[in-house]
Amino acid sequence: MESPFKPEILKGKVALLTGGASGIGFEISTQYGKHGASIAIMGRRKAIVDSAVSSLHSLGIPAVGFAGDVRKQEDAKRVVAINRRTLRKARYSCECCSWELSVLDIDSVGTFTMCHEALNYLKKGGPGRSSGDSGGMILNISATLHYTATWYQVHVAAAKAAVDAITRNLALEWGTDYDIRVNGIAPGPIGDTAGARKLGPDEIKSKTHELMPLFKFGEKWDIAVAALYLASAAGKYVNGTTLVVDGGLWLSHPRYLPKEEVKMLSRIVEKRARTAPTGVPPRSKL
Repeated sequence: MESPFKPEILKGKVALLTGGASGIGFEISTQYGKHGASIAIMGRRKAIVDSAVSSLHSLGIPAVGFAGDVRKQEDAKRVVAINRRTLRKARYSCECCSWELSVLDIDSVGTFTMCHEALNYLKKGGPGRSSGDSGGMILNISATLHYTATWYQVHVAAAKAAVDAITRNLALEWGTDYDIRVNGIAPGPIGDTAGARKLGPDEIKSKTHELMPLFKFGEKWDIAVAALYLASAAGKYVNGTTLVVDGGLWLSHPRYLPKEEVKMLSRIVEKRARTAPTGVPPRSKL
């Protein structure tokens, strides 16, 4: 789809994306790069990171890749330091932490570790920062599973609740002390991703569709342009917010009665109300 943003909206920025080599993370890497940012990708699987960097290069996007585990402070420190040296000509930095990580320690500990190491760089303003520049932006990827409760997802729900708490608290502290914005995105079901494939048989997927207010899966592009908005000047006053991009799915509940049956029952109740004797409340036995 054609982007609604100007191609240079992130010109001069650097984006470090953990997990930015595959799935929705790679789409964010691509869109950030197409809109002027220099891209650095960190991931545990070097071959996949290298392949992603090669794909970005084929699009004319400046990109580098690093192998590392977000749970390990030494890896986080090393990648942030190398990224700073490699892309030192950029004016200021945009950090995207913890993408598509599904276990408790990687999500919660990994997000905190990457944010902590990014701060040492961002609070200095990045290379060449002028007085009018912001202190940069950290973007954490969350979910909506913990907003109520989700079957068989206690580990992910707990982890994402921790990510949301990290986002809010760092936004409060670092926004005040360093002019650094910290936000999040909570994606819904996105087609052609590992999460969508885990839904399994078509029967399960069709049942999922029935619960969706917009009756469709989202696209990786939807998450990427939301990330573009938050990283750009258009989102400069957005801080401490986790933007839900799920088509309204988390608001939905199973439809216990078909719509026509609900209409029929409503008509019965209305009829009883009209025919009830004055002063006697109508009885509703459905």
